[in-house]
Amino acid sequence: MMTTRDKPPAPDAAEPANPFLADLCSSQSVFLLVLVAELLAVLLTISASSGLQHFNWDKLALISVQIQWVVLFSAIALCRLRFWLGRQSHLRAGCTSYALVLGITLVLSSAGQWIIYGFSGLALVDDYHFEFNGWQLLNNMVIAAILAGILLRYLYLQQQLRNQQQAEMHARIQALQSRIRPHFLFNSMNSIASLIATDPDTAERVVEDLSELFRASLAEPSLIPLERELSLCKHYLDIEQLRLGKRLQVDWQISECNPQLKIPSLMLQPLVENAIFHGVEPLPRGGNITIKVSQNDKQLSIVISNPYLLVKKNQHNSEPAQRHNRMALDNIRRRLTAHFGAAARLSSSAENGVFTTYIFCPLTQ
Repeated sequence: MMTTRDKPPAPDAAEPANPFLADLCSSQSVFLLVLVAELLAVLLTISASSGLQHFNWDKLALISVQIQWVVLFSAIALCRLRFWLGRQSHLRAGCTSYALVLGITLVLSSAGQWIIYGFSGLALVDDYHFEFNGWQLLNNMVIAAILAGILLRYLYLQQQLRNQQQAEMHARIQALQSRIRPHFLFNSMNSIASLIATDPDTAERVVEDLSELFRASLAEPSLIPLERELSLCKHYLDIEQLRLGKRLQVDWQISECNPQLKIPSLMLQPLVENAIFHGVEPLPRGGNITIKVSQNDKQLSIVISNPYLLVKKNQHNSEPAQRHNRMALDNIRRRLTAHFGAAARLSSSAENGVFTTYIFCPLTQ
């Protein structure tokens, strides 16, 4: 029914899942790079000319050609590697991008010296002997190293901010669409309808629990205290307990934790819903869901485990359920990444008929 390790969906072929640098292929990006390069050329020309009163237009043209050459070739190379860089670790992608720009600078600066001095000298003097100007080459490399580091850092931070904004927006849309499944809403309404005549007090309590869940689902704050999240999870379980009765057993194992630690709103409810819908409910005798919450000096850990019905490998009727379960896990994983970055992790495993989800969050108040 469930795979031993859940895997995130494959990235879209047209766009890296998490691009490393801002898109350098667009005309707007190219225009900004050319503009920045030209401003740098003017600045270097003023510095080399000892002020504006001795401004050398010929030197500006020469420096502009050299800088624009390096900038445009670097932009083309980084644009072509955009998909590959997006699939690498940030450290590897950063080192590769930096080394690529420096390599292009070295090659083009050497070629520029040969074209400007070597080739021109041979055209004018038959026995002209050309020697590379090592100091000029070193000067170009130092300038490129400093500016490439600053510019790549800027492009990286700009793209990471864009990634975070897109992840938050995408996760919020998905969360609003999938937090309360239609079948849960219909079952809750049926339970309320059947209880109104026989047990109005319980029916009123179910309505209150359901309203709390919907209020949290539509609330604006994205991070809520841990105690509030656990309370919402209990509201949901109380509603499902009425429907499943003794088939649903919940074992809460909460150690001493700071109740004000912040986690994404309604992060646990979809996981518990998956545990019921994919695990406990298909079992004839139901099962026990275990929810462990603990805290150490560095992180908050939440572990949710539930039994599930083992199916044969040649049975395909569980594929939609697996897909929906992976979508819920991927949704929560994106929300964790949007809020906490790499400091938060979500993983899952299925072994010996027990499916377990692990969540680790940094301590945030």
